Parts: sequence; structure tokens; C-alpha cells
Amino acid sequence: MKHIYPMLLLALCLFTSCAGSQKAVEATPEARMDWKLGAQAYTFNRFTFFEAIDKIKECDLKYVEAFPGQTIGGGIEGKMDYHMPAEKREQILKMLEEKGVKAISYGVVGANNEADWRQLFEFAKAMGMENITSEPNEKFTPLLSQLCDEYKINLAIHNHPEPSHYWNPDVVLNALQGQSKRIGACADIGHWVRSGLDPVECLKKLEGHIVQLHMKDLSEKSRKAHDVHWGQGVSQVDAVLQELKRQGFKGLFSVEYEHNWDNNVPDVQASVAYFRETVKDLK
Repeated sequence: MKHIYPMLLLALCLFTSCAGSQKAVEATPEARMDWKLGAQAYTFNRFTFFEAIDKIKECDLKYVEAFPGQTIGGGIEGKMDYHMPAEKREQILKMLEEKGVKAISYGVVGANNEADWRQLFEFAKAMGMENITSEPNEKFTPLLSQLCDEYKINLAIHNHPEPSHYWNPDVVLNALQGQSKRIGACADIGHWVRSGLDPVECLKKLEGHIVQLHMKDLSEKSRKAHDVHWGQGVSQVDAVLQELKRQGFKGLFSVEYEHNWDNNVPDVQASVAYFRETVKDLK
């Protein structure tokens, strides 16, 4: 018996060490806020999905929002499409696990009938995703409310710039009335700026309904603006983060850097570093 205790002590030490290492890995500034920082794969749309995953890892991120139509790559034929067979889904999930990146969201995507919407939710569930981002026809809202509750998956209504249907948060709020709490907003702060709106005021209007964000910082307040490193543009990134902290937001930030398409990893890296330093200093 006397030999068992040292072995137990060693096992306990090893367990504690591993747990501490895991905690250290997860203890990013955003994780302590219960925020997740990932990338919308559209940032790397000049590349295959799995090339995008490698770039996301280079940016010290571990979450991806996949988008429909991107070539899969990695030896897997076809494109990221929610109609794909189960075998292909399993291949993608295996490769994601090997790379240490989780597919947490999918979009911007839509469907034209109940059967396709259900297939989309089946796909998201099979992939272990939490969110679907969409700009659905409002006639489908009651159906989507039902599917969100049935599948325990969120649907986040995304805003493209004016004159798209959901460009103004008032339209989004109206669509959410009386629906499942799992239907909310995918707040694209850059597109609000392109539409001449104040992103902080838009977030205030949507308080309690924000599921995730598409984060951008833009060069100027106009439709011709392009992405710049976060903190260097006009999207009020610091104030946006402060407002989300005030609201008690818990969820996903998708980096969506739509500029310097062929070599934007350094741009995303700089934006991620700025985000994390800013989050550290939030009051």
C-alpha cells in the first residue's frame, strides 16, 4: 500500500499540470469575457476552406464561420454546401479536429422552402455548429423560430448595407418580435458604417438580441470604404467592445477582413492583437 500513495500523488500532479496547461491555453482575454474570437472564412475566399483554416490558425484563432460555396480542399472534393452527404461532413470534421479549429457558425446562407431550411439546420447540427447566419425572407420567420428551438441552434440575421432588407436594426428588431429567443442579430458593424449608421447606437437598439458579430474597421464612412487594421478606422472598435461588455454579451466575433485578399494574414493578426489588448483594458 505504501507504494500506491506516491503513484497517486504523481498522477494528481500530472492531472493538475495538464489542467493548468489547458486553462492557460483557453485563458485568452476574450475567453475570460465568455467571448469567442474566430474568423469568417470569407476573409480567405481566394483559398480553399482548409487553406483558410491554416490561415486562421496562423492568426492564433480556433473558431471558423464557414461560408457556402467555398471549395473544400484538403483532398475532399466539392464545396462547402449544406446539401453535402454525411460522409463528406465527417471528413471535414475529422480534418478540423486534427487542426484544432471548431466550425462554430455557417453563413451567410438561406433557403427557399421548409425542406431546405430543415436540411440546413440538420447540417449545422451534424457539424456541431452553434449559429446560422442568414438574411431570410420574413415569411419564413415563424418556421425558423420553430427550427431554432427544435435543433437548439441560433439563427443570426445579418445586415448587408442599404438598400438590403435588413440594413437598419429597426427592421431586424421588427422581424424578431414574438419569435424564439434563439433568433437574433449577426451585427456587421462595418456594413452599418457603410449605411451611414453609428455602430454603437445600433448595438444599443439590439441589446439582448445579438447572437454574433462580423467585425470590421473601415477606412472611411462611405460605400467605397475598405477594411483597415482594427483601431485604425472609423468603426469605433473600442466603443463597440465597451458597449458589448456593458450589455453582458456572450458569443462569437467573426473577423471578416475584406481587403488585401491575397495576403491578409498579417492584417488579421494585427487586428486580433489589437482586439485582445483592448479587451484586457475594458473597464
